[in-house]
Amino acid sequence: MIRSGDWFSNAFMALAPNGTYNDSCASCMTTSQSTSPKQRSEDEIVDGLSVDVEDYFHVEAFADRVTKQDWANYPSRFAANTRRILDIFALHGCRGTFFVLGWVAERDPALVREIAEAGHEIACHSHLHQRVTTLTPEEFREDLRRATHAIEDAAGVKVLGYRAPTFSIRRESLWALDILAEEGFLYDSSFFPIRHDLYGYPEGPRFLHHRKLNDGRGIYEIPMSTLRLGGQNWPFGGGGYLRLLPMRYTKWAMERTHRVEKQPAVVYFHPWELDPNQPRIQAGWKSSFRHYTRLGAMERSLKTLLTAGKFEPLINFVTREIASTH
Repeated sequence: MIRSGDWFSNAFMALAPNGTYNDSCASCMTTSQSTSPKQRSEDEIVDGLSVDVEDYFHVEAFADRVTKQDWANYPSRFAANTRRILDIFALHGCRGTFFVLGWVAERDPALVREIAEAGHEIACHSHLHQRVTTLTPEEFREDLRRATHAIEDAAGVKVLGYRAPTFSIRRESLWALDILAEEGFLYDSSFFPIRHDLYGYPEGPRFLHHRKLNDGRGIYEIPMSTLRLGGQNWPFGGGGYLRLLPMRYTKWAMERTHRVEKQPAVVYFHPWELDPNQPRIQAGWKSSFRHYTRLGAMERSLKTLLTAGKFEPLINFVTREIASTH
């Protein structure tokens, strides 16, 4: 049971300070906008595994303290941390999707090639980690093209998936989906159907769906995982929610999603979350709590999750859905 006064709930409140995760329309969608995925048996379900490849100084929590002009002044740690993730995935026989910043690909194309050569999907996480909601459509397209060019040059593969920094494709920035489709992207993975002070699209669909866009094109959307309980959407399985909340909650939420919803979960995290020795950036208590709490436990949590489950790249969700509808 979730009690408002215990540590479990308090962690939720720090992650989403308003304490509310959705409204009554959280799982609604209209057939004119999108189509739902087919349900699968529990034995057939394989969860999605994804990594947002960025460094500790790129995160939104420090955006008011660290400008893009300052990035060169911070020691980079993304390469070593990402290679550690590649080792962990190889040890567990897992493949996933790596959403790479164009900035990363420009500075270390060899790392991006290593990820691709290890059998993982390469996708785009923007170029300069700017929230879509702060950009004009023209600025977004320019950032997207620069990132895509850098990533594809480094990896030698076509990039088909996108995830916005800070899950910043929401109601007021849905125009970005049209641009993604125009630029040749097959899917987006930026919706987080919760309320949060930094992100969230609470009225968005909770699972994989195909969205019909204004110009007749379409794009698949793979939202972040939520648990529907007590009339609210509760996040699980990624980032701070994976680090801060008990593993028993994450496992229970994933198992319930399989059993009740007949849908896979989507796990996501960042290389810096496995790095408890990263340089500390002075910030407010909330940002510090979200970023630094339980960094030392993240690798153990990840290994526990990978040992217990079956995982695949997000592109597999889409190709399977396309195959089932043709």
